[in-house]
Amino acid sequence: MELLKRKIDTFLTDWKNDPDRKPLIVRGARQIGKTRSIEEFAKKNYKSFIEINFILQEEYRSIFDEGYEVERILKNISFIDSNVEFISGDTLIFFDEIQAVPKAATALKSFKLDGRFDVICSGSLMGINYQEIESNSVGYKTDYEMKSLDFEEFLWAFGYKEEQIEDIYSYMKALKPLPKAYFDRLNDLFKDYLVVGGMPEIVKKFVDQKSFSGILALQKQIAKDYEEDITKYAGGLDKGRILGFYRKIPSFLGNENKKFFITKIEKNARSKDYVGVLDWLVNSGIINVSYCLLEPSLPLKGHYNPNNFRVYFMDTGLLIANLDDETQKDLRNNQNFGVGKGAIYENFVGDMLVKEGYDLFFYKDEKGHLEMDFFIRKESDLIPVEVKASDGPTSSLVKLVTKPVYEDVKYGVKLAKLNIGFDGRFYTFPYFLAFLLRKFLSELNK
Repeated sequence: MELLKRKIDTFLTDWKNDPDRKPLIVRGARQIGKTRSIEEFAKKNYKSFIEINFILQEEYRSIFDEGYEVERILKNISFIDSNVEFISGDTLIFFDEIQAVPKAATALKSFKLDGRFDVICSGSLMGINYQEIESNSVGYKTDYEMKSLDFEEFLWAFGYKEEQIEDIYSYMKALKPLPKAYFDRLNDLFKDYLVVGGMPEIVKKFVDQKSFSGILALQKQIAKDYEEDITKYAGGLDKGRILGFYRKIPSFLGNENKKFFITKIEKNARSKDYVGVLDWLVNSGIINVSYCLLEPSLPLKGHYNPNNFRVYFMDTGLLIANLDDETQKDLRNNQNFGVGKGAIYENFVGDMLVKEGYDLFFYKDEKGHLEMDFFIRKESDLIPVEVKASDGPTSSLVKLVTKPVYEDVKYGVKLAKLNIGFDGRFYTFPYFLAFLLRKFLSELNK
C-alpha cells in the first residue's frame, strides 16, 4: 500500500544529511503515522535496518540491563536475533514504543559518542515519561514532535504537488482572490477534511474509496483507543477525572463562551481536584489549549490567566467522533458546518496554528465588549486572528486594529468562507489557507 507523503519525510532526510546528527526521538500521539514513516525512511536510506518494538517484542526489554555500552547492547540484540547485521555508517536502529523501556533513552549518549550507528526512538506521548528521558539524554538527542496530517498534507494525499501549493500561495502573497475553480475545489476538500480529520489511516481510507463509508467507525475506534490509553497510562492521577475532563470538551466547545469550567465537569467538582489533569492531556498530544490573555498586548507567554482557558481536540476528526450521532450524520450527509456555533471551524484553525508552531491565546474582557478567537506574534507585532462565518469583521477586530490604545496591534487576520482580500486594516483569507499563515506573515513587508 502506498504511504502518504508526510512532512516528517523531509525532516528525516535533512537529519540524515547532517554530519553531526544526534540520535532522534520522534514524539507524537498514537496512530498518527510515526512508525510507518520511520520504517519507510529506513528502507530507502540504509542497508541494515534493525527495528525493535518494546511492546510487541518484550524479550528485548532486557538489552540495557548490563549497562549502556554500545558493544554490550549490540551483543544482547544479536543474541536474541542472530541474523541482524550492524554495518558501520549504514545501519539504523529503531527503538519503537520506548514508553515501555525508558532506559532506551539513556543509551542515546553512548550511541552518539560511538558514532557508528544511527538511532531513532519513538513512542506514544501518552505513555512516555519525558522528564525521565530528558534527564537521561540531555544534550545527546534531537526531538521531533509529529502530529496528524495538516491540510497541506491532506492535499498531498489527493495528489496535489508542491508547485500547486506554491501556486495557491502566490495568490495569497499577492493578495489576489483565488480563481473560482481553485476556491471551490479547495473549499470542498476543506469541508471533507473537517469531517475526516488528519489521522493517516482514516485519510488513506477516504482517499482510496472516495466516500465516508466506514470513516465514523474508524474515528470512534481511535477515540476509544485514546480513552483506553488514559486508563492505562494516567499514572498517579485519577483516571476517572481525566476521562471526565476529556469527555466534556465537546460540550464546552459548543457553548458561546467556549471557556472550559472545571467546576462544571461533574457535581461538586473543584479545581484543586483536577490539578495536573490539563497538563497530562496536553502532554499526551491529544488536546490543544488556548489561554486567555490578561490584556491584548505583548508579551504573550507569562501574560495570560492559567485558570481561564479553552480546550480543543488536536484533530478535527476526534472532535467529530466525540459529537452526538445526529450531528455526525448531518455533517456527513449535508456538511452543515453551522452546527456547534463555530466550534468546528475554531478547532480547525487552532489545530493548524499549533501545527505551524504557534501557542494558542485568546482574549475576552469581563464585560464581553471585546473578544478575539486567537492571537499570534510576529516579532514586535501582536496579530489578532478572527474565525467567523459572517462576511463582515466584528467590532472587536475593528477596535483592535484601529484604537491607539492597542499599540502592539498593527493589523489583523480574518478567516472565513471568503476569498483573499485586504482593506488596509486586516487580511481576509479562506479558512483553508490557515496552514499557510505563518509563511505569509514571515514574508510580509519583506
